[in-house]
Amino acid sequence: MALYESVFIARQDVSATQVDSLTDSFEKIISDNGGSVERREYWGLRTLAYRIKKNRKGHYVMFNLEAPSGAVQEMERNMRLNEDILRYMTIRIEKIREEPSPIMQGKGDRDRDRADRGSPGPKLDGDDQTAEASPAITAAKPEKPAEEPGNTIKEMPAAEIPLKEAAEEKKETAE
Repeated sequence: MALYESVFIARQDVSATQVDSLTDSFEKIISDNGGSVERREYWGLRTLAYRIKKNRKGHYVMFNLEAPSGAVQEMERNMRLNEDILRYMTIRIEKIREEPSPIMQGKGDRDRDRADRGSPGPKLDGDDQTAEASPAITAAKPEKPAEEPGNTIKEMPAAEIPLKEAAEEKKETAE
């Protein structure tokens, strides 16, 4: 018999117990047709990448099957007829994994990764709520670039420009 991996998505309106009964019915179809379900994983209510039949979320379930192709075809036919199933996909695989699927592995890793991040910043003192300044945290003032000889431009504030010279410049630009 061939090995298969099958994933289906049930509507978000369906409760987890109803999803479990759907899963049991699909498992019964496989066993009645001469196959067996090696593993079954409920991945939970997850957000869909895009809307499917006006649903934004769905209950994901994965099967690892060892079954003849006729049993898989019958299971897929029943999934197609069931209005609670949004999508399904079954693929043939070479061997069944011993460890949990990557989706199930990721759930435990998130908590562990967040603990390894380290401290978020300097510790604050209890009384005055000020942080000690460390060289890495304090912002250094940018240094002025060294002036090269011959490239210096003298800037004069606008208030110091003589009014007579400004009026003459206006006349020249107007002509």
